[in-house]
Parts: sequence; structure tokens; C-alpha cells
Amino acid sequence: MERTWRWFGKKDPVTLDMLRQIGVEGIVTSLHEVPNGEIWTPEAIGELKNHIDISGLRWSVVESLPVPEAIKYGGKDRDRLVENYKISLANLGRAGVKTVCYNFMPVIDWIRTDLRKPNGDGTYSLFFDPVRFAYFDCCLLARKDAEKDYPAEMIEKVHALGKTITEAEKEELIDTVIIKTQGFVSGNFREGEKNPVQLFKQLLALYDGIDKAQLRENMKYFLEQAVPVAEAYGVNLCVHPDDPPFAVLGLPRIVTSAEDIEWFLSAVDNPHNGLTFCAGSLSSGLHNDVIALARRFAKRTHFVHLRSTEVDKDGYVLEASHLEGRGHVIELVRIFERENPGIPMRIDHGRLMLDDVNKTYNPGYSFLGRMYAFAQVMGVMAAVKEYDV
Repeated sequence: MERTWRWFGKKDPVTLDMLRQIGVEGIVTSLHEVPNGEIWTPEAIGELKNHIDISGLRWSVVESLPVPEAIKYGGKDRDRLVENYKISLANLGRAGVKTVCYNFMPVIDWIRTDLRKPNGDGTYSLFFDPVRFAYFDCCLLARKDAEKDYPAEMIEKVHALGKTITEAEKEELIDTVIIKTQGFVSGNFREGEKNPVQLFKQLLALYDGIDKAQLRENMKYFLEQAVPVAEAYGVNLCVHPDDPPFAVLGLPRIVTSAEDIEWFLSAVDNPHNGLTFCAGSLSSGLHNDVIALARRFAKRTHFVHLRSTEVDKDGYVLEASHLEGRGHVIELVRIFERENPGIPMRIDHGRLMLDDVNKTYNPGYSFLGRMYAFAQVMGVMAAVKEYDV
């Protein structure tokens, strides 16, 4: 597999020179400064690509070319935004950037309730606490009829939490769910938002009446127009699984399981319509057998995120060591090296550790934790390639 790294542009404190020194081959990045829905111009693409080329690396994957909300919920601007997306795809293909990762998650890209869950060794991990998330939904967001989406025993825990949670903890939970995990990947939210809860409610309201079947139809509508352009310019489109892989906040989720993956691959059955295999997202759903999914969909996978999770029966999700947990990273390396060699792979997330603790990296994207995991996975890749172990 090609060894790639998610890089957040020229302002990223992790420099391209640092990445070249640790063995990175390809860069995964985006035009973060371009608002969602606007065209990625040849000039902007070319300038960034040239900057990466000069460093001795290559721009291997776009993550992400965001799909605007109006495409997802089928708003009045959908056709104009789809056309802009197609132009951006064509411009990327002409520039030689051939893998484009995106997602089709409504409103919210990924969810954690704790960005610094302490581990026994002194490091910190990202964490999803279903009770704290249900409290956010029912009490802080106060979504209409939210309590109906949770079992009675969960609501009891939510009420108990309500008696002990502090105002500071409430503010931190809002900031974590709406801003910290979204601001650097989603154009919907920004640091310093004065009323994030109200904005969040407005976005949720756009999906009133949109169920799983309708969201699927909207995704198919998008793919039917985007995939032929991708094919014409040699670009592989690959959707990221929903994180976590189950319905949240009354919103439908449509990339959560083998059945969902089979559906969108069949909806537009073209090799340029593929999957980003995120082992962390998929493993955080107990219904998913990650190894079986990899074997089944390896040939239609265009990009791999290697990370792992530990999940208990009550739905608590901890980002695990890359060599442990339900992600089965070692076996995934075996499968993809055999079934789809050369596919770009990046380490996804990493534990917060050592003197990175006091630095201002994006959540999950500190340097040392990812470098540690990157070294582990490079060792796995070398062993699989050299000794077929």
C-alpha cells in the first residue's frame, strides 16, 4: 500500500519536510480555504499540487471534496452545486490527482463526546460515550421527541447525568460535538461560533422528512452525475463510512454496513464509484465484521484508513491501539496487500502523547501519536510483504 498522511495545508504545524523524513510517500489533503460548493479552480489545485511536488512528495488523495448539504437533502440549489462538483472533479483529474474521498453524512461528519479520554499509560484517546451523547441530544440540543430514540434505561442514565453535570461540562460537550470535531473538516461550523446549538438546529431542520430511502435516492442522483465525470478523467471517487455507523439525532445514515455498501456500489455500478475503507468507523459498530467487509469489498476500495476501536455492549467506543481492537489492522494489511496492492493508506487518528499534549493539533491528528502508529503499521506492511506472515 502507498504510505500517505493527512496534511491540513501550509498552516499545518506538521510540515511536508517532517513527513518526508518519517517515510510518508503521498499526501492526503484538501483546499480547506474554498467554501463548500464553490469550484476548485485549476489555479488553486495547481498551486497546492506544485507545493507538494517540490517537497518531494505527491498529492495522492483529496480528503475531502465536500458534498454540500443541499445535495444531500435535495435542496433548490442541488443542480448548480452538483455541476460545480463535476467541474472540480474534472479539474482535479486534469491535474493528475486521481483519488477523491467524500462523505454523505447529513449535517455532522463524525461524533465524539470526549477528545482526551485518559489511558492507563498516560496517553489520551478519542471517546464516544452514548449516555453523554444522549444527554447532548435530549437536554442541550433539546431535539423534539429525542427521548423516543433511546431505550428507557438510557434515558434513566441521562436524567442521572443531568443531576451531576456542571455548566462547564455542558459547554465543553457542546463545543466537542458541534465545533471541535467538525470545524476542521466541515464547512458548516467554525471556531468562535456565537450560537452553535441554534445553528445546529437549523441544519437539522433541513432534513425534516428525509428518511433513509430518500437520502439514498439523493446519493444516487449525485453519483449518476458525478461518476461519469470521474470516469472520464480517471478519478476514483470513494465514500467514507458513517462515523459512528448508526442513525443519530433523528438523521438517516446510509453507509453503515455491508448492505449499505452493496447498495451504493450497485446503484451506480462503475469501478470509479468506490469505498474509503475506514476500519475505525466500521469497527465502531458491533454489527460489522471488519475482516469480512474487507474481503468482500477490497476490489472496490480506493482508499484505506487504518485505525481501530474497542466497543462494549453498551455502545461505549474507545479509539484503540492500531495493533489491537476490532479494527484488526494486521489482517486488513494482509487483505489489501493481496487484493488491491498499491492502494493509498493513511493512519487515521492517533493517541495524544508526550509533549503533543499541550499543542493545538486538530483532534485525533497530533503528530507523535500518528507517527507512532505509522511506524507500527509500516512494520506490519514490511512483514506481510517480505514474509507473508
